[in-house]
Amino acid sequence: MNKGETHVELRGVLHGLVHRYEHKNEPVSYFMQINEEKMPLNELLGGQLTLSFLGEKNCIACGRKTNKTFNNGYCYPCFTKLPENDLCIVKPHECHFDKGTCRDESFGETHCMIPHYVYLALSSDVKVGLTRKHNQLKRWVDQGAVRAIPIAELPTRRMAGELEAHLSQYLPDKTNWRKMLKGEVNEVDLLVLREEVYGYFPDAFKPFFLREDEWVDITYPVLESAGKINSLSLDKQESISGRLIGVKAQYLILDCGVFHAKKHAGYQVSVTA
Repeated sequence: MNKGETHVELRGVLHGLVHRYEHKNEPVSYFMQINEEKMPLNELLGGQLTLSFLGEKNCIACGRKTNKTFNNGYCYPCFTKLPENDLCIVKPHECHFDKGTCRDESFGETHCMIPHYVYLALSSDVKVGLTRKHNQLKRWVDQGAVRAIPIAELPTRRMAGELEAHLSQYLPDKTNWRKMLKGEVNEVDLLVLREEVYGYFPDAFKPFFLREDEWVDITYPVLESAGKINSLSLDKQESISGRLIGVKAQYLILDCGVFHAKKHAGYQVSVTA
């Protein structure tokens, strides 16, 4: 990284945004990861940011050059072979570990056959979701949640997926990303809603209730509300430049539109601020 008083520049493979949650009264600390380096973004708010595509894409797993990336940064062979890209990752209730067909048994043991939370998160509206225990803050920030609370702890990812799939009959399981970026939040008392949602639990899942007294509040480094949500892509323009007015979830919020960093994982870029 070359850093002077007013200039920062990084070049290499983009890996998306990483973040650190310190305290509910402080905004999340964001960094853009390029190769192994991390560009701090909070201190760049209000300044000009330029992202330029250097014309090459590389798989974030194996590093090979690829014409097209899949599932946020993978080449096609890694997309079809790696366990983190299996369909059961996005549909946990379809986990097939017990059938002996997991793409990588050791991955299944360390990522899926461990405790998972089912949670309620408020980004624009309330949604139900799941995540590995101890991974919940990362998950909530990546979704742009401003408030969240776990409501059940299940022993495996599949069981959490089965409960989430059941509860999705009553609650959304997707985030409205446009409303989330605009900061349009329908205020909900999560503790009251949790009691209502418990009434939807099948009997087999009632032993896994969680009754924590407090939710987690999350604030983001945003100077001003996003205006018209114009999605920016390096596939459509080689260079994107604008004033950085906020960072939320995996989005850079610029005065000219929003840039989803994770969707561009694997792209060779130059970033200057």
